[in-house]
Amino acid sequence: MYLTSNKIKSSLSLSLFILLITGCAQKKTEKIDIKKATVFTTAESTNYRISKTENLKFEPSAQPLEREVIILVDPKHQFQSFIGIGGAITDASAETFAKLPKVKQQELLTAYFDADKGIGYTIGRTNINSCDFSSGSYTYVNDNDSTLASFDIKHDEAFKIPFIKKAMAAADNKLNLFVSPWSPPAWMKTNKSMLNGGKLLPRFRQAWANYYVKFINAYESIKIPVWGLSVQNEPMAKQTWESCVFTAEDERDFIKNYLGPTLKKNNLGNKKLIAWDHNRDLIYQRASVILNDEEAAKYVWGIGFHWYETWTGSKMQFNNVKKVHEAFPDKHLIFTEGCKEKFNLDSINNWSLGEKYGHSMINDFNDGTEAWTDWNILLDENGGPNHVGNFCFAPVHANTQTGQLIYTNAYYYIGQFSKFIKAGAKRIISTANRDDLEVTSFLNPDGKIITIVLNTTGKTIPFKLMIDAKAVKSKSLAHSISTFILES
Repeated sequence: MYLTSNKIKSSLSLSLFILLITGCAQKKTEKIDIKKATVFTTAESTNYRISKTENLKFEPSAQPLEREVIILVDPKHQFQSFIGIGGAITDASAETFAKLPKVKQQELLTAYFDADKGIGYTIGRTNINSCDFSSGSYTYVNDNDSTLASFDIKHDEAFKIPFIKKAMAAADNKLNLFVSPWSPPAWMKTNKSMLNGGKLLPRFRQAWANYYVKFINAYESIKIPVWGLSVQNEPMAKQTWESCVFTAEDERDFIKNYLGPTLKKNNLGNKKLIAWDHNRDLIYQRASVILNDEEAAKYVWGIGFHWYETWTGSKMQFNNVKKVHEAFPDKHLIFTEGCKEKFNLDSINNWSLGEKYGHSMINDFNDGTEAWTDWNILLDENGGPNHVGNFCFAPVHANTQTGQLIYTNAYYYIGQFSKFIKAGAKRIISTANRDDLEVTSFLNPDGKIITIVLNTTGKTIPFKLMIDAKAVKSKSLAHSISTFILES
């Protein structure tokens, strides 16, 4: 008996479906026998700064009562893979770093990049050409050199390149670096300035695409691998600093017709190409225009986003990130920049600074984000240097007059994630039955479960953490974040 062509297709499809279902079922029913938990906490009005605070043992637990506060963890359902967490090594960070005594330089490198003694950053970002956090505007070519024959990264050799190389070494060469332009050279733009927006002139689209290749090749020639790149930092912002406007259609067509093919032609098609690199408010509109175009989408690794225009108290537009993840599950999500603006030295110890990071990171991860990148990893005592006066907060500030480092609570809040969640971890289900607690969980490659609990209220909240009909009793301190390491 012979099957017809359609029957053959149906038979193969059914077989494949059964295989997929069987594979998924095996994955879902895999049991993890959790017996104990170790807790690390950062909390206001205490000395806890990623401090070990509890050792707990799981006991059998019955159906929770309605009045109990419960956090439930279910590792049987797994989602996106975790890539890492990090920050930006800008000109400002590098120049500030260079002013520190050698012993303080090493302290900072260990604090950020050492996986055991520090918080284990594995992602870095740096700027192509100048940005606001540079001491002045610059490019890597001479004016009107559309052939890019004069391209030279000598500017970066003074501060940025040495800092990046030291960061790589401190991270045991496990630093995924991505690069972003704030503006093409002034002569490539409609407004003849790197500042105040303007657009890329059509006749320079190919030259600008070639520019990315020149930059990546120049960095890699001095043994700084480039993991990825974004097309344009904040493409819908006309800033007083370096900026360039790309509509969604502009960015789509530049990727499709110039940047994507140019990267591929130059054997750089494996670099992670990140579109958007701007706020959550228009993320879906930008993603839909670019990713619904098959020719553009084939070059795009993922969508990057910031938080600035969407910050209205605690009402951030996380749902827009989730919609992108739902609509384009084969693409990746990366938070590419965020910080607290308008630096004020008197507010450097304000506890809300870290809480904003915790709130954003938990919700971004729960909505499908795979990597999370802070803005400047280091700034000076004035929130700079910044050549247009746009001074901001960083997790760590240096007093360049005394050579001392100031660790804000944001450093510790970020560290509650970056120190414990490992590359390749899978996000798993975790949920709280009270809005006062926010939670996210990951299953690390070594089988340990990392559950992070955020409490932004002014009250201590006792709760049970449950998994597979077992539980431990704990409490979330007022204005705290805790990481639970669950293991057998």
